[in-house]
Amino acid sequence: MTYAKSAASMQDSPLTRSMFYRRICSLPTFVDTVTGQIMMTAGSTGAVMMPTDLAQRVKVELQRRNVGPCPTIGHPRARAWSYLVRTADMRPIGDPAALAELWRAHVVVIRDGNIVLPTPSPDHHTHRTWIVPATTPFRPSGSAVLACVRHVLDAAKPRNHGPY
Repeated sequence: MTYAKSAASMQDSPLTRSMFYRRICSLPTFVDTVTGQIMMTAGSTGAVMMPTDLAQRVKVELQRRNVGPCPTIGHPRARAWSYLVRTADMRPIGDPAALAELWRAHVVVIRDGNIVLPTPSPDHHTHRTWIVPATTPFRPSGSAVLACVRHVLDAAKPRNHGPY
C-alpha cells in the first residue's frame, strides 16, 4: 500500500517552516536569502550548546527534574546539541571556577546573534536536525538548564575518599 503525501508536507519550504516557527513557536525567525537557512535572532530566546555526550546526560537530568520538553537542535557534524532556552533569568556567571568548568566542558551560552534552525530541505552548509522539535512557545529557563549542566559535570568529578 502506498501513501500519498499531504498537501502541507509537499509545500514545506524554509519560508513556510520559518512562518511555523514564528506563528506557532513564537521564535523570531527569518530565512537567509543567500543560504536558504532558517535563522533565529537570539534575544529573549537563546541557546545552551554542548557536546552530544554531555547533552544526553543533561537531557536525563532535565527529565528527572520535570523540565521540558526542551526544544533541542542536533548538530551531527559538530557532535553537539543546542537547547533552546529563555534567557531572561540568565545572569553572567560571576564565579571564575564555574565559568572555567563550563569552558573546559565546551558549553557555550548564546544570548545574542543568530542561531540556525533545522530546515525541511537539504542544508548543504551546516546540517541541523531536531532532537526534540519546537512545536510550542515553551522554552525552559536558561538558568535551569545551566543548573542541570553543572549538576551533571559535578557528578562526573572524581571524589577523594581519603587515603584508602
